[in-house]
Amino acid sequence: MRVLVQRVLRASVIVNGKEYNKINQGYLLFVGLNNQDKLEDLDYCARKVAKLRIFTDDNDLMNLDINKINGEILSISQFTLYGDVKKQNRPGFTDAMEFNKAKLMYKEFNEILKNKYNLKVYDGVFGENMEISLVNDGPVTILIDTEK
Repeated sequence: MRVLVQRVLRASVIVNGKEYNKINQGYLLFVGLNNQDKLEDLDYCARKVAKLRIFTDDNDLMNLDINKINGEILSISQFTLYGDVKKQNRPGFTDAMEFNKAKLMYKEFNEILKNKYNLKVYDGVFGENMEISLVNDGPVTILIDTEK
């Protein structure tokens, strides 16, 4: 599983020309699922997202987690995080999880963030073409990868 975390001042997702969800300060997550991922991977990534300390404190040090700043999360499914371009220029997606299983796992990941870590989580529409807008803060971008 791969979760690309971007610290944002705000972010939004548009689906079919209409704003579907938006957040203020917090994280924009791009969530990719590998065909080998298990529930333990969801738990691991959710814990890392919840405990990640990348918001600045009064001393301008990255010491605060998302709960400390009352932040929000916009979670977007993105199978292209498993695009493989090692041997070609057109990405292959054989490592990405199958659509129906990925949809369930993505939903469960968001539920863990909400229920176990008491985070405000908004999503996009799984499997749809989405327009994502964001204002990076920093920029700060962190990759959480269960394979590493």
